[in-house]
Amino acid sequence: MPALLPQPRTGARLLDPECLTRVEDGERLHALLWHSGPGWRTVSSAVLGGGIAECEWVLNAQVAHGYRRTDPARHLAGLARDAGARGPGVGLMTAADVSARAGARDGGAEAVVTAGISVRGWAASPYAGTTGATAPGTINIVAALPVALTDAALVNAVMTATEAKVQALLDAGLDCSGTPTDAVCVAARTPRDGGEVHSFAGPRSEWGARLARAVHRAVLAALPHGP
Repeated sequence: MPALLPQPRTGARLLDPECLTRVEDGERLHALLWHSGPGWRTVSSAVLGGGIAECEWVLNAQVAHGYRRTDPARHLAGLARDAGARGPGVGLMTAADVSARAGARDGGAEAVVTAGISVRGWAASPYAGTTGATAPGTINIVAALPVALTDAALVNAVMTATEAKVQALLDAGLDCSGTPTDAVCVAARTPRDGGEVHSFAGPRSEWGARLARAVHRAVLAALPHGP
């Protein structure tokens, strides 16, 4: 039976990641670790813990440019374990400096974004796709909602967050829909007995609208400025 946990709507901050620093292959790198604890479900495209799953932590780790390891999930799991994370979790990677993160809130919805856009373009491209793993993502979105969502609504939330990301890129004057390896993770509370479970998270739904505005503002703030 799921733990009976409070589901705040607009109270204390949900996403408050710890910024970690390590030296790897002679390079100083950062990582963001959100200790969410039990009572959360995530939907994500992450290399570690992707899909829909119970989650107790989310790690967004910076790796070196030209990353060549062939075991990214194992690498992320080791970084999380070394940082004290326990239980199931989600791990994302990026070559961008995650210490330059940006966050935004809207009515209880929260988003933390790290962004690098040196390699960007449009999703519908005439070029052939690759069959294997690609380099670490450069726009990573981690968002949290203090309410429970159905599986379908979790998928809808990923769509909403992605649409908001593209809107932010266009509003910033960038001619692209993202980078080839962007990743997203949306966390929502685990459904509890007798508790409300939201069936919709599209941009015009109550929580989807809040999610979209939070992601839009966070992406705009995270985008690199200047040449």
